[in-house]
Amino acid sequence: MAPPLLNLDGIKLTFGGAPLLDGASLVAGEGDRIALVGRNGSGKSTLLKIAAGLIEAQDGEIFRQPSATIRYLKQMPDMEGFSTVLGYVEAGLGPADDPHRATYLVENLDLDPSADPSNLSGGEARRAALARVLAPQPDILLLDEPTNHLDLATIEWLEGELVRSTSAIIVISHDRRFLERVSKSTVWLDRGQTRRLEKGFAHFEEWRDQLLEEEERDQHKLGRQIVREEHWLRYGVSARRKRNMRRLGELHSMRSQFRNHRGAEGKATLQASDAAESGKLVIEAKSIAKTFGERRIVSDFSIRVQRGDRIGLVGPNGAGKTTLLKMLTGELPPDAGTVRLGVNLEIATLDQKRDLDLDETLSHYLTDGRGDSVVVNGEERHVVSYMKDFLFKPEQARTPIRELSGGERARLVLARLLARPANLLVLDEPTNDLDMETLDLLQELVAGFPGTVILVSHDRDFLDRTVTSTIAPDSDGRWIEYAGGYADMLTQRGTKAFVQKTPKSEPKDRTGAAPKTPSGGVSKKLSYKQKFALEKLPGEIEATTGKITALEAKMADAAFYTRDPEGFAKTATTLDTLRADLERMEEEWLELEMLREEIGG
Repeated sequence: MAPPLLNLDGIKLTFGGAPLLDGASLVAGEGDRIALVGRNGSGKSTLLKIAAGLIEAQDGEIFRQPSATIRYLKQMPDMEGFSTVLGYVEAGLGPADDPHRATYLVENLDLDPSADPSNLSGGEARRAALARVLAPQPDILLLDEPTNHLDLATIEWLEGELVRSTSAIIVISHDRRFLERVSKSTVWLDRGQTRRLEKGFAHFEEWRDQLLEEEERDQHKLGRQIVREEHWLRYGVSARRKRNMRRLGELHSMRSQFRNHRGAEGKATLQASDAAESGKLVIEAKSIAKTFGERRIVSDFSIRVQRGDRIGLVGPNGAGKTTLLKMLTGELPPDAGTVRLGVNLEIATLDQKRDLDLDETLSHYLTDGRGDSVVVNGEERHVVSYMKDFLFKPEQARTPIRELSGGERARLVLARLLARPANLLVLDEPTNDLDMETLDLLQELVAGFPGTVILVSHDRDFLDRTVTSTIAPDSDGRWIEYAGGYADMLTQRGTKAFVQKTPKSEPKDRTGAAPKTPSGGVSKKLSYKQKFALEKLPGEIEATTGKITALEAKMADAAFYTRDPEGFAKTATTLDTLRADLERMEEEWLELEMLREEIGG
């Protein structure tokens, strides 16, 4: 058995209070694809940073294969000191790495190689950071929330890249569908310790629930045993003093174990404040349109939103989801067409940016600075009591928001939103940074909300579990409403992915379609994939032709069928497959040669 590339054993780390990591372990070998999961604040990112050598553990053993290359994707990439995106990506390459790989990734992630990194949006910065860690094809790839700020097409592209990768991969993500498709094993970090399941994330939740049930049962047994021992201590017949002292010592040990047991963290309580029922018609849009410059964002779109509808908006970054959302809710006027809002609407909006005053305390944020109480469903509650519903500790009431993790900030924003009476929830990327347990509760809240919900999300699993219809872009500003969730929308569209903003990001075959400029013309140069294919295809064509010739000679033997009918059938099938492959490769090579001549490459 080959030695592991990475081995963390008995890792301990405490930042005051209860240990964050208390004997955690993490092992990765060649070809491993590990999902590292756990609640927000459980220490997943910290453990990944220790694996990357960015943080030192207070105790434990750490082994990294000396010759192994490691790349770590931070949640917040640092791009200072780089003048171009390509320069930032190339800085992640080693001396022996192929520089064309950086160009290929920048191209396929739809980035401008000459752009200034300081001017990138959140999604562009995340794609640039991904290109930087993927470019060297490292032995160990550590990814912390790689799908944050990515659109659906890029997430699906990334899934394919990781599945084909030969790197040992450890990934933290709250995107269920992504983890199910990428992972082959799962490590659960819980209360400072890790447990490993040699199956992908699809099997994790059932396994976790079983472990928690067993733990609860064992703790209950321990409690009953303590009661029995205490009864013996008080009323039992005296025996030899030595034996009694031993049992008394065991009782003290059991009490200590029972008292110091760290139970599983509770679940948040999500409940939207009730508002008066809205009218049956919530929103009516007729032939609305919006254009920015020469670009059509929305063109001739009409919809009637009824009370109780739950509508999801999906599409690539920059397609105009937020613009359409703002027009439907009356925040942004359309250039053409009309939007009519229904009566008695009480709208609660979760903005994607979630701008927060980082110096503001939790209690001040939740109460808007009005004392220590918050009104929820018409009932006045102390802010600390309400905070507990969202898993915040009482001592955090005076904590500045800047001290919170990304997941805690997401829960805080939800806490404030759900305290507002509403019959229309408008949620722009509500699942960002939420742990899976809180996602489950948010899903139940949205699915059971008595009013109306319109949400923008890139979380395919969340969409499938919550929405009744899905609005997706088609082309040239056209938007189409499909019945059902994301998977239903794909079935009706007859495609498995969205068309990216430029065709180069979604290759039609292994070389990719001819790159196009924004005006629709052919690119002035071949992509890395296409150059590579032009070099390799002639050799592959020659090799395939040789195989076909050999099999045709074998089939020409008149006694072959009589001697081995089954082998004859298999050979015939193989021959058909090779002929089809040869035809495809020849067509592919011819198209690339014509393209090369056309652009003078």
